[in-house]
Amino acid sequence: MKKVRHVLGISGGKDSAALAIYMKDKYPELDIEYYTCDTGKELDETYQLINNLEVYLGKKIVRLQAADGSNESPFDHFLKMYGGFLPSSNSRWCTKVLKLVPFEKYVGDDPVISYVGIRGDEDREGYISKKSNVQSIFPFRKNIWSEDVIAKMLPNNNIENLNAIFSNLPRTQYTKKIDEILRQPLTQNFTLNQKLNLLLDAHTETFNNLVFAFLKTTAYPLAQAESFQLLSNNDVLVRDDIFRLLRESGVGVPEYYEKRQFDSNGKTGEYARSRSGCYFCFFQQKIEWIWLYEQHPHLFAKAMQYEKQGYTWNQEESLEELIKPERVRKIKEEYLKRTQRQSNNNKSHYLLDILDEVEGEGCASCFI
Repeated sequence: MKKVRHVLGISGGKDSAALAIYMKDKYPELDIEYYTCDTGKELDETYQLINNLEVYLGKKIVRLQAADGSNESPFDHFLKMYGGFLPSSNSRWCTKVLKLVPFEKYVGDDPVISYVGIRGDEDREGYISKKSNVQSIFPFRKNIWSEDVIAKMLPNNNIENLNAIFSNLPRTQYTKKIDEILRQPLTQNFTLNQKLNLLLDAHTETFNNLVFAFLKTTAYPLAQAESFQLLSNNDVLVRDDIFRLLRESGVGVPEYYEKRQFDSNGKTGEYARSRSGCYFCFFQQKIEWIWLYEQHPHLFAKAMQYEKQGYTWNQEESLEELIKPERVRKIKEEYLKRTQRQSNNNKSHYLLDILDEVEGEGCASCFI
């Protein structure tokens, strides 16, 4: 039986960095392997964050690079292979060849627990590997288990089996309540998520022990583990906690998250980068392209050089068109209007939350 490996990917963003800090502080006994998939096109602040993390963790963060041995950066190497065809939301070849393939090569066929930094205030799952030997765990959430595990565990045709597994676990003061919930079948008016939340609310640790026992009957990597430290985890971490962990640890918040002021027709606004990733990422919002143009003009110029042969980063306009004075003014004005509306209705006052909701989520594989 192969040893179960514990891995944690560092994207260069705030959440994965905070997760690395959290896991080291709370579960120092876990032998976690840290890695990052380097496209060769990250912001300098991303590389600085990784260096700072290595100091804090006291452990090397493995650099994974696609096209290892090429005399070009991974992105440039594959761009040539794709005939100059730039990646886009409809053709995310960069995600596959620069992130997923190096990761899956790194883990091989070993049983792997992959820790993912989706926060407790986010309603998304993130990237789930299609490899059966990789199991994702979400330590920042009340529900640490992935959707595929819950979907296999809680359907109506598994109620009898699950009750049998649960009956063999030590009884606690929460046993009766959880047993009642387990026996309740899913219906149109009682969904899988509702059942899951009731079980978590009844007692998270008891539910986690049930999941772990269920996993013993499957081929998931945790079936091979004698114990799992996170079964007693009751923490739920949200955005405030992420920034606190980064600052208190001394690792620091990446500079590109810090707000910068801009002027637009006598009005003052603030912008920043909402996520990590390549400086020319096609998932950037228009205002983030303007941020790049004004804060890192040399990188914007490099991004422009990639636009040739009819390929552009944005489907509707080129970067040359985007930075025309009238267009910059319009983008800033529209952004100010949207952020004002969002600020009036948003539960969070953080600029980055507003940025996230203004123009979509982006690519989970790169940004978690």
